[in-house]
Amino acid sequence: MKRQIIALGGGGFSDEPENPLLDDYILKQSPKTNPKICFIGTASGDSEAYIQNFYKFFKSKACTPSNLALFYGHTDKIEEFILDQDILFVGGGNTRNMLVLWKEWGLDKIIRKAYNKGTILSGVSAGSICWFEQGLTDSVPNQLNTLNCLGFLKGSNCPHFDGEPKRQPVYRQEIANGRMKAGIACDDGVALHFVDEQLVRVISSQENKRAIRFEMKESLTESFLEPEFLHSTAHNQ
Repeated sequence: MKRQIIALGGGGFSDEPENPLLDDYILKQSPKTNPKICFIGTASGDSEAYIQNFYKFFKSKACTPSNLALFYGHTDKIEEFILDQDILFVGGGNTRNMLVLWKEWGLDKIIRKAYNKGTILSGVSAGSICWFEQGLTDSVPNQLNTLNCLGFLKGSNCPHFDGEPKRQPVYRQEIANGRMKAGIACDDGVALHFVDEQLVRVISSQENKRAIRFEMKESLTESFLEPEFLHSTAHNQ
């Protein structure tokens, strides 16, 4: 069973409700005809509006949507519930708070177990950077900081690279100064698809978007990863 992670720098049902390309792509990576997809909204404090937006979108799709809400005591059988899912979608919000709660509940270990048995991991913003070793987060108000994350994927990640331009100089500086590992920044609407921890595809729900790989050699180097624009009839590989 292959391990898959699809990390969205921005976009998806919450940011682009009229543009289903990224969400449809995630669903189509499951071999199931009617996959179980679970929304985890811990980073937003299990925002009811966010959860309802998830259901509004996915109830019209060929899938079985559900959600795990730690703030509301959704279930006392978290491991059983998560391991029964085919896809996990982690919403945006405060990554630092989310990871603290996940570790307190043991959800980080449960998710890793699900990942190793083939559950597809996906998410946007906080739900993107959480899978890497490190991410650039605005969890502290008015600051952008390096945050140690789960480490399912090597290196670092920065979402919203075009939508929040203040991230650009900070991400470059953190890597150049050695405070952050080399990594990939994604514009809104761009997603990274990893299979068995290897990047296999860069996709986008919008044209003229980019992902950039940052590495430290003799100095900071940048290489563009041109995303494949997902046309509505050609995103089911």
